[in-house]
Amino acid sequence: MAFYMDFLDLIQSMSDVLMGFWDVHQGWEIVKSSSPLFSDRETITNAIGELLEYVQEEDKETYGVFLRKIMNGMKDSEHFVPVQEERLSVSVRLKAKHNQYIYHKIECYLMKDEDKAVTRMSMVVRALDAEEIYQLHLAQNTTNDRTPEMFLRVVDEIVKKNPQAKYALVQFDIVKFKAINEMYGEVFGDEMLNHFIESLKIICSKDQVFVRLTADVFMIMLSYETRQDILDFIEIVNSNLLGYKGITYRLVFGVAFIEDVRERLRKFGDRAALARQSIKGNALQHIAFYEEGMKNSVLTGKYIEDHMEQALENHEFVMYLQPKYSMQSGKMVGAEALVRWIQPGNGIVPPVDFIPVFEKNGFVTKMDAYIWEEACKTIRSWIDEGWEPLPISVNVSRLHLKDNQFIDVLNHLIEKYQISKNYLEIELTETADSTQISEGISLLKDSGYTLLMDDFGSGYSSLNTLKDTQFDVIKIDRGFLQDFIGSERGQKIVEHTIQMTKSIGLDLVAEGVETKEQAQFLMGCGCDTAQGFYYAKPMTVEQFNELMKMQ
Repeated sequence: MAFYMDFLDLIQSMSDVLMGFWDVHQGWEIVKSSSPLFSDRETITNAIGELLEYVQEEDKETYGVFLRKIMNGMKDSEHFVPVQEERLSVSVRLKAKHNQYIYHKIECYLMKDEDKAVTRMSMVVRALDAEEIYQLHLAQNTTNDRTPEMFLRVVDEIVKKNPQAKYALVQFDIVKFKAINEMYGEVFGDEMLNHFIESLKIICSKDQVFVRLTADVFMIMLSYETRQDILDFIEIVNSNLLGYKGITYRLVFGVAFIEDVRERLRKFGDRAALARQSIKGNALQHIAFYEEGMKNSVLTGKYIEDHMEQALENHEFVMYLQPKYSMQSGKMVGAEALVRWIQPGNGIVPPVDFIPVFEKNGFVTKMDAYIWEEACKTIRSWIDEGWEPLPISVNVSRLHLKDNQFIDVLNHLIEKYQISKNYLEIELTETADSTQISEGISLLKDSGYTLLMDDFGSGYSSLNTLKDTQFDVIKIDRGFLQDFIGSERGQKIVEHTIQMTKSIGLDLVAEGVETKEQAQFLMGCGCDTAQGFYYAKPMTVEQFNELMKMQ
C-alpha cells in the first residue's frame, strides 16, 4: 500500500489524501506526476508544519531530523548543506482513521543541481508490514543485558535456521563521538546516528542482525566461514559509514567469535566490547579480535581511572629524579622529573600501566601540573639550604599545548616559589607538527623557558626538525642509540647526528646509556651530557639530595 506524489502536491492535498486514504483507497496507489520547482522557503515551511500534524508526538523529533536535512539541502536555506544522498527516508507513525497511528515509511527521491542543492523532490509513503515494524524497533531502540529480548529473539531465529554455521559479534563505535556533538551540535550527532541506522539496514542482510547498544555503539551478529569474511564485511561497513557530510572521524571495531550458540550471548558481547576498547587509543588500528588477557588489561585501566583522582588528592604520585651527568667531568648537571604511583599497602603501580591511560583520558594534564609544583618545591628547598640548584626538566604533554592556559600555571609556580626559569626546563616529546602545538612551543620559548626535545629519533625526526626547531636541547632516544650503535654504519650515523646538532648551536643529551662501552663511544663523538642506568637509576628526592651533598 503506497502512494507517490510531489512534495508540494502532497502537502496541498494533505487533508484530502491522508485523511481519506485509509477510508476510500485501501490497496490503491495514488500517483501524481507533476513536479514543480520549489517556489519559496515560506511555502515549504508552512507545508512542513501541516505534515507534522499527522506525526505521532513521540516520533516528531525523529521526523524533525529528517525534515531539517531536506530544508538544509535547499539552495536558499540559511544553513545550506549539499545533500549527498539520492534518497532520504524516515519511518514514523502517521495518523489514520479513527485516530489510530500506523507505522509508515516516507521516502524522498531528490533531484539536485550541480551544487547538490535540492531542486525537486518526489515522495513515497507506504505502511510498514509486521516484520519491518519489528526490525525498526530493533534498530531504533537501545538494548543491553537487561533488555536483550528483541535482539535475542532475532539471533535465536537465525541460529535455528542454520545451526551448523559459525557466528561472530562485531561491535563498533565512533571515536570521540562526544567531541563531534560538541563541535557540530547534538542535532548533527542525531542525524549522523540515523544515517548509520539507515545505512546498516541496507548493508546487513536478513541473517546479519544489528542493534544499537548505546548512543554511538552498534553491534552486528553475522555468520562467517573464515576470518577474512569478517574483515571484508567490516570494511564494507567502515567504507559506507565514514565521511558523513564530509567530516573526519574514525570507527573502531571489536570482534568476538561465538564459540557456543547455547551460551549467553552477553558473554560474547562483552568480549567484542573488550576488543573494541583495547584499540580506542591506537591511531593505526581500527579492528581487534578478542584475545585472552584483554579483560585483565581493560579492568586494570578501569581500576586506574576509578582511583586516579583520590591518588592525586592523597599525594600517592611521587616525583623521582634521574640524574643527568657531564660526560667530561662526571658530575651531575641536572635531573629529569619522573612520576611514580605508590599505593599504601599495594606498592608501586607500573608507569606503563597508568601513563597511557592518563594520556588517553586527559588526566595527564593534572598529573603534569602536580609534578611541576613538586619540582619547583624541590628547587626552592635547595636554594633555602644554600645549595647551588641543578635544573630539573619536567614534561609538558601535547594536551597542554592545545590549551594556552598551561603557561599561566607554569608562570604562577615560578612566581610562587621565587625561582629562576633557568632551573625549570621543559621537555616535550618529539611530535608531528601542528599549528596549535607550534603556538604552544613558541609561547614557552617567548616566556623564557629552556626547551628540550625528548625522544629525538623515535618518531617524526628529520633534518627539517633541526632546521626549524625552537628547541635548545636535543635528547637522543634510547632506542635510536641501541638500534644504530651496534654496527659501523650505525655508529657513523650517531656520530654525525651529534656533530651536526652541536654545529647548529644545540646542546645534546643521550638517554638510556646503560654500558661503559656506550658511554665511551658517545664521549668520543663529542656528546656532552648523558643519563641512564650506567650513571644512575631514577631515585627519590632524598636520595638525589645525598648525591648532591657528595659533589
